[in-house]
Amino acid sequence: MATEDSHNGQQTSAYRDSLKSLDTEEGIDLAFYRPIGYAWACAAKKLGVTPNAITIASIFLGIGAGIAFYFNNLWINIAGMLLLIWANSFDSADGQLARMTHQYSRLGRILDGLSGDIWFATIYIAICLRENDTSTFFMAHPWLIWLIAVVTGICHAKQAAMADYYRQFHLYFLKGKEGSELDTCDELRKRLDTMSWRTHFWKKLTLSVYANYTANQELTSRSMQNLRAELRHRFPSGNIPASFRSDFRAMSLPLMKYTNILSFNWRTIALFTSLFLQMPWLYFAFELSVLNNILIYMVAKHEKICRILTSRLQNGEY
Repeated sequence: MATEDSHNGQQTSAYRDSLKSLDTEEGIDLAFYRPIGYAWACAAKKLGVTPNAITIASIFLGIGAGIAFYFNNLWINIAGMLLLIWANSFDSADGQLARMTHQYSRLGRILDGLSGDIWFATIYIAICLRENDTSTFFMAHPWLIWLIAVVTGICHAKQAAMADYYRQFHLYFLKGKEGSELDTCDELRKRLDTMSWRTHFWKKLTLSVYANYTANQELTSRSMQNLRAELRHRFPSGNIPASFRSDFRAMSLPLMKYTNILSFNWRTIALFTSLFLQMPWLYFAFELSVLNNILIYMVAKHEKICRILTSRLQNGEY
């Protein structure tokens, strides 16, 4: 019995270590995707499958889901929903496997972000083609649904990017640099300058895309960048006081629920609902109205937190 309890305890500890942090995990993920992802990760570890291979597999599953959403047939749509759920369980598994095996890489992070973009690009195209084939209104105005999709896609990219950025910033103060994937555009561009297009073409291409992605995140979070600059000035060694870390966590933690809403689960609940109603265009309306308002609120609140903490640093409170 003691041996069995010890084994169960080790399994529980290993599962918890595969998570980023309970601060940043979403309830649906903890109840559903993370346990399934952990099972996939354990199987992949035994078989010698890499995190990047799982990510690539998730891309093909997500593309399959998007294709299924083109058809005006509920059963085919349900098959697509199951494929998208499967894809997201793989998306969970790749990160959990990377943490379990310490196979971290910037390419893996880029691939992970790219996979979701490819899923939803396919889904957007499928919805546009479907609406132009089945909706009397959009058949009369075929350009309109494509315009809505492009605007929605731009908003989606910004929502996902900022949600990810705020999670990484939270993890940076919670777990340190090793527990976060927080980068700076300046550091990335310095690294780019050391690489040659001739000898490192693909690495430089992916890093260029990632540097631009990071630059856009920084442009939307000016107060955060001021706070980071102040921290570098006050604590050049990187030894940020525990009191500051604690204050930041207390102020940032309530915003984590908004970063989770802007991620996968609530987005797909809205998508699946619109498909069950056989009005997939409603999904675009949800992103443009509900999710954009959450984005604006989240950015404004986080910028306010950063201004408050920057002022405290300048007043010598830490």
